[in-house]
Amino acid sequence: MHRIRMSLPYFKQCGWEAELVAVDPKYSNTLKDELLMESIPPNTKIHYVNALDQKWTSKIGLGSLALRSIWFYWKKVNQLLLKEKFDLIYFSTTQFPICILGAYWKNRFKVPYVIDMQDPWHSDYYQNKPKTQQPPKYWFSYRLNKWLEPIAITHVDGLISVSGDYIETLKVRYPQIKAIPTSIITFGAFQEDLEIAKNNQHLFTSILPKNSINVVYVGRGGYDMHDAIKPLFQALKNGIEENHPNFEKIRLYFIGTSYAQAGQGEATISPLAKQYGIEPYVIEITDRISFYHTLLTLKNADALFIPGSDDPKYTASKIYPYLTTQKNMLVILNKDSPAVQVLQEYDVKHIYSYDELNLTNKIHTFFSEITHEQAPEIKYNKEAINKYSAMNMTYRQCLLFNTVVNKE
Repeated sequence: MHRIRMSLPYFKQCGWEAELVAVDPKYSNTLKDELLMESIPPNTKIHYVNALDQKWTSKIGLGSLALRSIWFYWKKVNQLLLKEKFDLIYFSTTQFPICILGAYWKNRFKVPYVIDMQDPWHSDYYQNKPKTQQPPKYWFSYRLNKWLEPIAITHVDGLISVSGDYIETLKVRYPQIKAIPTSIITFGAFQEDLEIAKNNQHLFTSILPKNSINVVYVGRGGYDMHDAIKPLFQALKNGIEENHPNFEKIRLYFIGTSYAQAGQGEATISPLAKQYGIEPYVIEITDRISFYHTLLTLKNADALFIPGSDDPKYTASKIYPYLTTQKNMLVILNKDSPAVQVLQEYDVKHIYSYDELNLTNKIHTFFSEITHEQAPEIKYNKEAINKYSAMNMTYRQCLLFNTVVNKE
């Protein structure tokens, strides 16, 4: 959703007129943030579709928004394509089952389509994981994705992805798409979002106390991030035991760590803190907070932390909102994560892989810096700021669109 939202202000100047088809928000059980509409150009055409009501479909175990809305998407877009001429259909969503409609519309209306692979669709990552670490309804979703993915991918005209690994995996899996246009385009940094957050800060209740040094991470948790979090906890434990000045004032906040509905999330970070004996210094809030509440929380923090998955394909797309806040930042990722290069281009100081030597000492240095009254001033590389701006990311999307359309 954020890819399209941040691109809408720039599509027209790149030569494209965009119309959106989206599920009416009342059918989604995710956290709502009405302020997101402030970032969308006022003349944008948005066609809302219905979905089956989850209070009824949940009785048969069907909660997926994609599956509940797919028939309504089919109906609405059929109407649009019969009425008007469109050059391209662009799927930019993690509700991947919707993408199978692209093959139908291409066959019936001769309109090419592009898919934005923001995450892997069908993946074997969790196959050998314990059931306690697998997503809810994994048995069903794994088989459904394995069946649906080829319907959409074997007929696609172009692929965009945040990770080159995602595209390479699909080209190996489906040799028939080896020659289609592809582009690796990360999410962009959209500075306007921070202004919207600041202008509406009166709407949000602050999460962070004022009498501590708050290091904040907002995003999903999970056992796959433990390798990145363990050295953080060890460094804090060491500092407290060695009585380093101000280490006892540090509080590590992990916010919005579960995708479950409010009050139903399973903690995956605080149990790890308990193992290290630092429970009073680690606060995990499983409930998610809205996008602009997130930005304000990041802006109000003393420092930020980004842990990465043990999956080398994990891109940590959340880095761009973090970067817009201009805060001291500690990042611990898999050494092969694509996000490492981006952060290095920005000149972020504390970027580490979770398996490198003397990591706890390096994290100790980070803690010492942020607990000092004169924390280092943050100055990011201006070339990187321009390169990874939402405007430039939109331009690169449109270059691929042009290639796809001109091939037809």
